[in-house]
Amino acid sequence: MGHFGALLSTSLVLLTSRFGSVSCDLTDGNTEHLKREHSLTKPYQGVGSQWDFWGSTLVTNSYVRLTPDERSKQGSIWNTVPCLLKDWEMHVQFKVHGSGKKNLHGDGIALWYTRDRLQAGPVFGNRDHFVGLTILLDTFRNDLHGMDRSFPYISAMVNNGSVSYDHGKDGRSSEMGGCSAEIRNRDHDTYLAIRYSKGRLTVMVDVDDKNEWRECIDVGGVRLPTGYFFGASAATGDLSDNHDIISMKLYQLMVEHSPEEENQDWSKIEPSVSLLKSPKDNIDDPTGNFRGTPLTGWKVFLLLLCSLLGIVVCGVVGAVVFQKRQERNKRFY
Repeated sequence: MGHFGALLSTSLVLLTSRFGSVSCDLTDGNTEHLKREHSLTKPYQGVGSQWDFWGSTLVTNSYVRLTPDERSKQGSIWNTVPCLLKDWEMHVQFKVHGSGKKNLHGDGIALWYTRDRLQAGPVFGNRDHFVGLTILLDTFRNDLHGMDRSFPYISAMVNNGSVSYDHGKDGRSSEMGGCSAEIRNRDHDTYLAIRYSKGRLTVMVDVDDKNEWRECIDVGGVRLPTGYFFGASAATGDLSDNHDIISMKLYQLMVEHSPEEENQDWSKIEPSVSLLKSPKDNIDDPTGNFRGTPLTGWKVFLLLLCSLLGIVVCGVVGAVVFQKRQERNKRFY
């Protein structure tokens, strides 16, 4: 079906220019569906008017470098136009590369859809206690006890401003899901797609040069308002990397909503996620898809112990009941 056809159903009628038209059900994204006021593409003529940048960010004709491969750098780039779309998809072409060898690089890139912009801080170059959505491409492991997942690691977080991002735990307590992806020092192009439609957030990656998307995150019950801003930021610490944005392309998704949804004031929605369980219950699931966590290690032991205790209790209760019946029957003879 083609690269982007694997990501979108025909009802979303979306295709990017990279692969051209592949089906009569798909519309070329460079026509009515590409929103140029929210897109950042070469030669980046919108920088200065539709996009602002801050910190170490360097804009060239070929890439937007958020940080160079140097220690203690922060940079970001932000769209100046608030997004009024209810359903959208952002395609990001990026490149993370540097001279650092395995485990000697950091820290990563963050992609944002937030109420506030151009506010520097400790979360990959952006403020903590943000309001909105972030997708984090984390290249450095801080939590040495979290060996159940490999890095680089991509995760998603929705915040209403009340939650702090926990760097020491790599954001485990607040993430909605995630996946591991080899995004550093690749010889080919690397891509990420973020789709938000009808309360569902889906994140896909193409980093293996297979011309196809791989699902990373798929979470329902997500509520995001209109009127927020798109951006990207990156940071380095004692370790570093070049963090480059090649393009950010936003597409409008053509989705029907109920009359109640259409009449709602979407700008007043508070960012939230309705989950059946807390993200903290997901820490042992490296897939991040909120299926049941793997029964490994101490969990298996506890399950077996509880089962054994249950059998013993049932046996004791059964024996007591049997003895009582025997005593009662003897009284009738």
